[in-house]
Amino acid sequence: MTDAAISLRDLSKTYAGGKQALRGISLDVPRGQIFGLLGPNGAGKSTTINILAGMVNKTGGTAEIWGFDLDRDPRNAKASIGIVPQEILFDPFFTPFETLENQAGLYGVPKAKRRSDALLAAVHLTDKRDAYARSLSGGMKRRLLVAKAMVHSPPVLVLDEPTAGVDVELRQQLWAYVRELNQRGVTVVLTTHYLEEAEELCDRIAIINHGQVIANEPTRALVGMASEKVVEVTVDRDLTVPPAAPCFEKIELKGERTIVITYDKRRVNAGEVLAAVTEAGLGIVDVSTREADLEDVFLNLTRAAA
Repeated sequence: MTDAAISLRDLSKTYAGGKQALRGISLDVPRGQIFGLLGPNGAGKSTTINILAGMVNKTGGTAEIWGFDLDRDPRNAKASIGIVPQEILFDPFFTPFETLENQAGLYGVPKAKRRSDALLAAVHLTDKRDAYARSLSGGMKRRLLVAKAMVHSPPVLVLDEPTAGVDVELRQQLWAYVRELNQRGVTVVLTTHYLEEAEELCDRIAIINHGQVIANEPTRALVGMASEKVVEVTVDRDLTVPPAAPCFEKIELKGERTIVITYDKRRVNAGEVLAAVTEAGLGIVDVSTREADLEDVFLNLTRAAA
């Protein structure tokens, strides 16, 4: 049995008409982690997820879910994964309870072992148990999709843009539930456009672009790849033109007395940057710095791979 919850080797997909969506993706999702799969629109994230869900046939390579090969043992592979899709799709005439009961039946879960009410409670939908699904708000439908993906208690849960269109409070509730699932041993794979969410939630992140993996690192290591750092300096007099120095990568005015300096932390440190400001004849009144974050790394990597 492999230690990976999901293992992809040379996964490729070429659609009819010649569009190559995946170009030999290889990666492992470690068991028990929250794993981020990030990339720009059209990078291949949804194609990868749809292959795992059995909705798209791969062109080449192999995919294993919880040690089960998607080709040789599709029944066990698909029973090991729950997918929360990007699109909100429900039969509008079923209630949330009936939706979960029907889904459990499709997976062959015996009635005595179904957890529909417990799942509704977990996603804060108990009070909507017997309402028609069409009457639910967008955020409620998102949470119902998560419950629907968990009816057969899969060890792997994939969330494809789960917080799109969800307000801040509901997003926090959703992530609290996802963390709780993860603490219980569920491996979570997440795609999101909210990079601050990925940075906060994910243990490890892979970035794909143009159907290829361009990074696959623990989150802290990935953020550490950013070489640029920003320092914001308030000076003692009005400026019309910002000062120049060789150690500045970029400098801009923010108001009459504040300059924003970007520098490469591999070449210089903050002390040298501030010294260059004073050498330009300016007195320093206040200083604040901003560390690089996942967004900086993401933009740098995807630009380089473009």
